[in-house]
Amino acid sequence: MHHIPVLLGRVMEMLEECACCGNVVDATLGLGGYAERILSARKGIRLLGIDQDEEALQFARERLAPFGERFVAVQGNFRNLETLVRDQGFAPVKAILFDLGVSNFQLSEPRRGFSFQNEGPLDMRMGPDETSLTAEEVLNTAPCGELTRIFREYGEERHAYFMAKLICAARERSGGLRTTTDVVEVLRRGLPAPMQRKMGGHPARKLFQALRIHVNDELGALNAALEQCPRIVTGGSAVVFVSYHSLEDRLVKQAFRKWEADGFGKRWNRKLLVADDEEIVANYKARSAKLRGFIFSA
Repeated sequence: MHHIPVLLGRVMEMLEECACCGNVVDATLGLGGYAERILSARKGIRLLGIDQDEEALQFARERLAPFGERFVAVQGNFRNLETLVRDQGFAPVKAILFDLGVSNFQLSEPRRGFSFQNEGPLDMRMGPDETSLTAEEVLNTAPCGELTRIFREYGEERHAYFMAKLICAARERSGGLRTTTDVVEVLRRGLPAPMQRKMGGHPARKLFQALRIHVNDELGALNAALEQCPRIVTGGSAVVFVSYHSLEDRLVKQAFRKWEADGFGKRWNRKLLVADDEEIVANYKARSAKLRGFIFSA
């Protein structure tokens, strides 16, 4: 399975400055691209990989098996970062990496319902959570006002109210939306052509982002992880975030500023780091990637 870690060179530049040995946590393990590079770079590193997705974990376990006991994988949500790290005996930590994007593995599996480009059930849950509503349940039960809030707040969609009205009208006519294609067709047919042209991309892109963030409470999990990071690091530790939209990046930036004001350390880069043209050509996912790092005081 093909996977290219985003901004890998920049990530390694920062980690090699701080984590020449000791415990490293990849809080969003995915298919193990970053973890493989980190473990290969330094023999003195032990790495804990965390991911909600059992299928991705299984792939990563097989990929990273040559590193033996230096690599440990555990299923979980990084909202429980401190518990997972301490339970696995990885505290204190010299470096923590977060890649907040949806993996190509998830996007390429139509049955997961993450992609508006493939037909599949409206699920969008990143991990096994029986208490979480699926995207289908949200779209078919939430009032129009709540859908408007979700689309506007989590998708930064300027046409949120209009889209919510289209969804509510369509579910009344059809008895409910069931697949990703159902949603795409509602938008394609209902949004005026001039409006779609001005969007500059697929009309469902921001709506799908909003649903995924809402279903998985991604911003709540990120806030929880940011709160826990200072409690599990040691002097000279690094925390690195690769984010893909302004909602995530804003939370990270605010947390870093607070950590700096509280005397925990300093930001590694004050100017946001992004991919160059060469990387974007090689890896289209990198076009929206944003990197921020923080170094805790020794």
